[in-house]
Order: sequence, then structure tokens, then C-alpha cells
Amino acid sequence: MCPSVVLIENRTWLKVDAQHQQLVIMNGRQPGDVYPISTGLAGCGQQEGSGATPLGWHYIRACIGHGDDPYTVFKGRRPTGEYWSPALSAQAPDRDWILGRILWLCGLEPGVNRGGHVDSQRRFIYIHGTPDDQPMGQPLSHGCIRMRVHDVVRLFDQVSVSTPVLIHDEAPSFLLK
Repeated sequence: MCPSVVLIENRTWLKVDAQHQQLVIMNGRQPGDVYPISTGLAGCGQQEGSGATPLGWHYIRACIGHGDDPYTVFKGRRPTGEYWSPALSAQAPDRDWILGRILWLCGLEPGVNRGGHVDSQRRFIYIHGTPDDQPMGQPLSHGCIRMRVHDVVRLFDQVSVSTPVLIHDEAPSFLLK
């Protein structure tokens, strides 16, 4: 059996579809909730410093923000003490807002998204909340997977550390069978 299939059989996992800008909560091969997302403006890619969203199999390394206000602002995975608002946003219009919850990803594929200059964890690739006024459904992030604040809060409650995450830009063959 394909290692990918073993990884997902009878368990919850996340399918991040960069081509269609959607995150799907999967239970085995059955799709569940679907959320609009925004991946990297630079497209998909593995290289550190590229601003691209990394492809391949990952897992959730850390779940950050449990119990925090949905509009809590994070920097370096720590709350800043700020809460996002349109007024705060106007004070820093170019700030890359990380809000509400953070799911920090770690690659599972050496040389693809783990180790060296392609390491997703060391690139600080997250699934995280973003302000409500930011567009979804189009790539605009610096490599992370952005979600609406209330969507990422809902997602956070359905996953845990070690949940598998597949980021792809074409439908994986094992899902087409």
C-alpha cells in the first residue's frame, strides 16, 4: 500500500489545495468541511526565502492560541497583547497579520520539505488566521496558509498535534482511485 494511503486511512487529515485555494478536512478519503484559503503569492515552492507555499506531506507540529481571543495578534508565535481591528490595521497597513490561531507545520519528506534549505518548520510555515478584509481564494501570503479568523478557530478545534497535512497544487493520484 502507498505510504500516503497508510498515513490517512481512518483518520482526520487536512488537504490543502493550492490550485483551487481550498483547505478540506478529510476523514480517511471522505471530505468534510471546506474552507477558502490564501497560499503564497510567489506560488508553490520549497526553497527558504522564496515566499512560496511548500508542497508535500506535513504534520501539525504545534497548535498555538488555544483559548485566545480570535483577533489576538501573534508575532514569533507569541501574543503581542494587541487585538486586530480596522483601526490597528490602518496604523500598519503593510503588516503581515497572524491572528487567532497558529497551526505550525513540519515537513515529512526529507529533501522536499524537511531539512536543509527546504525545511517547512524552519521556514515557519503556518496555517493561521488573517484579517476579515483580506481576500481569500487567491494566493497573497508570504508562504503560509491564511484563513478567515473564525474558520481557523473552528479548524483548530478539529485537529491536534500530529494531524497529517498534504499541500498540493495538482490532485494526488491516490485520491483519484
